[in-house]
Amino acid sequence: MKRGNDPRILAAQTVSKVLRRGVNLGDALGVNGHQDVLESRDKSFSRHLAYGVLRWFGALDWLASHLLKRPLKARDHDIHVLILIGLFQLWKDESTEYAAVNETAECARRLGKPWAVGLINALLRRFQREKVQWLERLDQQVDRYAHPEWLVNAIQADWPEEWKAILEANNQQAGMWLRINRARAEPETVSNQLRQAGFETRQHQQANDAIEVIPPAPVSRLPGFSEGLWSVQDPAAQLASDWLEAQPGQRILDACAAPGGKTCHILEGTPDTCIVALDRSSARLERLKENAARLGYSESERLKVIAAEAQNVDDWWDQVAFDRILLDAPCTTTGVIRRHPEIKWIRTPEQVEESVKAQAGLLQSLWPLLKPGGILVYATCSVLRVENSEQTSHFIENHPDAEPLPLETGYGRRAGHGCQILPGEFNMDGFYYARFRKS
Repeated sequence: MKRGNDPRILAAQTVSKVLRRGVNLGDALGVNGHQDVLESRDKSFSRHLAYGVLRWFGALDWLASHLLKRPLKARDHDIHVLILIGLFQLWKDESTEYAAVNETAECARRLGKPWAVGLINALLRRFQREKVQWLERLDQQVDRYAHPEWLVNAIQADWPEEWKAILEANNQQAGMWLRINRARAEPETVSNQLRQAGFETRQHQQANDAIEVIPPAPVSRLPGFSEGLWSVQDPAAQLASDWLEAQPGQRILDACAAPGGKTCHILEGTPDTCIVALDRSSARLERLKENAARLGYSESERLKVIAAEAQNVDDWWDQVAFDRILLDAPCTTTGVIRRHPEIKWIRTPEQVEESVKAQAGLLQSLWPLLKPGGILVYATCSVLRVENSEQTSHFIENHPDAEPLPLETGYGRRAGHGCQILPGEFNMDGFYYARFRKS
């Protein structure tokens, strides 16, 4: 097998890009050229390994560091990651032990480092023999949670009763949920199509347009995607449209819109609305346009797409106030770690502070654009109080014309003026919602 075709090597390259460059996992998978180089089965296996290693990186790194007799040199980071891949397969995966040891070790030879073949082989075989003892030692360390210590401390401080459940949920793979395009199909119609294609489905109890596909599969294998009958979206994200309570004929601002899931959901559910989809990323807005076109909504009087910084109101606003504003604010995304395990390792405490500052600036800048009697929905996919309940409390204190509206739900929990859904609860990602009416 050629060096570039080995799924373990490509998985190692992907993990290295995430850890050393802070690249998002999805971007790193694309950078490696999986579409061109790998057969479908190998591509899936490489992706599986990359996700698994990043999901359990903290624990795997502790094991590797203590199993090694001496630290590897910085230039041999690829060998270190191969060791992590082998440990993941032996501990958390269903791979055969022979393949986990021998195939992983042989990857070092394909990387031009034959000296590391014996090292990897010996280390993995030692873990095989002493697995119970090593896992007992790991269980005494904070690394067993597979989260950076600063994030463990932050979640523990914010959620003293639930913090362990949050960390455990973050380390579980989330299910695949679809949002049915009600303008084109009904959930039962889509469910029947999926069942006929060999998949199981179930409807979500809180998100009316959500159905789960079991087992998860690429969208190209599922009927109805190209016809615009559905989109992939977690049930928690689908709640934004409900809380907005958009009415026909209203003018709506989706202030951080790309890649367009919530924008399209509003279009699907509320006829005759006019939506301004705003985002600072032109590239991500192109994805929004593609998604909207597939669902039947090209740019028109109903959908206006603008690339601009939302806070720089004078650069994009036409002086016509909005009936509704959805602020799906930039955040640390700590509520969706189960879908994006790299978040644990590329976020920093400094980024938390940056997010809080950006959120406050957006609330301050966008509130004047709302009509009297209008509603603003504030949302994040974070579990950190400083981005959620504390942020909205500061907003209320500084805006006497902002009336908090109750979020009466059968899910989540009250958090300040809003509702917090924790990861995994009710089969949803971690999300926070609060909404305010301008008096």
